[in-house]
Amino acid sequence: MANGFRKRTMETEKKFAQMVREQKSTIYIVCYMFAKDKGEVDDLVQEVLINLWKGFERFEGRSDIRTWVYRVSLNTCISSARKKKIGTLPLTLDLDLFDESDSENRQINLLHERITRLQPFDRAIVLLWLENLSYDEIGKIVGISTKNVSVRLIRIKEQLKAMSND
Repeated sequence: MANGFRKRTMETEKKFAQMVREQKSTIYIVCYMFAKDKGEVDDLVQEVLINLWKGFERFEGRSDIRTWVYRVSLNTCISSARKKKIGTLPLTLDLDLFDESDSENRQINLLHERITRLQPFDRAIVLLWLENLSYDEIGKIVGISTKNVSVRLIRIKEQLKAMSND
């Protein structure tokens, strides 16, 4: 019995590690949009990974794994923004969007600065839109109707446009 449990645990760990490898850029980008600096991104990534691990065996596959990862990542980041209480696990990714050594990163940082001024829910919507998800997928992830996604994106774009005049 113990050997069967251990085998199942090792299989689960392998599947989880594979899922993290496949979804690491999604996790990182969501965390980046809710962080002020690289250290905070790393902390958020760790918290997301903890929450993904906690729910991994209960994930039933009724939605796409990417949708589930987005939902867990967004919920974690929004909750963290509210309470600012984050756990830690060691993990390194080879992404550093805070490096301003090239013009592309400067553009990303300008967009990041504007998006972080939005409310957390609106940040989540614009992030998913920037990831080229359909309005239907965005609605499923954040829990609103497709029509509501459309309306909110129009308002968000107006807010971002107004910020460019600041």
